[in-house]
Amino acid sequence: MKRHYIIVSDAAPYLAVLAVLTAISFYFYPVFAIIPGILFFFTAFFFRNPPRRIPTEAGALVSPADGTVVEIKEIYEDRFIKDKAIKVSIFLSIFNVHLNRSPMGGTVKYRSYRPGRMVPAFKSHASDINEKNYVGIENGSIRVMVTQITGFIARRIVCWANLEDRLTAGEIFGLIKFGSCTELIMPVDYEVLVRTGQKVVGGETVIGRLKDEL
Repeated sequence: MKRHYIIVSDAAPYLAVLAVLTAISFYFYPVFAIIPGILFFFTAFFFRNPPRRIPTEAGALVSPADGTVVEIKEIYEDRFIKDKAIKVSIFLSIFNVHLNRSPMGGTVKYRSYRPGRMVPAFKSHASDINEKNYVGIENGSIRVMVTQITGFIARRIVCWANLEDRLTAGEIFGLIKFGSCTELIMPVDYEVLVRTGQKVVGGETVIGRLKDEL
């Protein structure tokens, strides 16, 4: 898996270009250096990787992303879980941390990419038509899936996890650039511990817990 720093390395090309633009603007027209300078600091802020305290509770699933819960619904998941499941959709604004984390420890057993459109990620139909990346994680008999979805501003999904990679709970496996939605799909054996409208923190907020563990 990729090594991560305080600022994710994917920010380097953007920061390099903005730094050069800021320097050139300052040299010729100092007042115009304000705009690329602001964009430089915003980009560094966007690609930040703050430390997280990962819960160690048995049977707990942590949030795969920072953001706001916009939908909780029961579905039939036919790609990986292949059974009734609960989908928790999390909207990430441009001010949220955009790293994606594994909701539990396990092995990546499913990966699939689907091209699509880029309507605003908070729209209810965005999950059905937008560009999307599926990551299925298995631990014994338990299967969960995280989906990365682009939005109107987000234009690129990044996923560093490959098939058979072993992930720990809360481990970073991907990134969606500049505004998006992330879904956690879990078996109906889990009790949902969040509500619509609630803000969640990737790797820290417990989204669900096995009912036997309650």
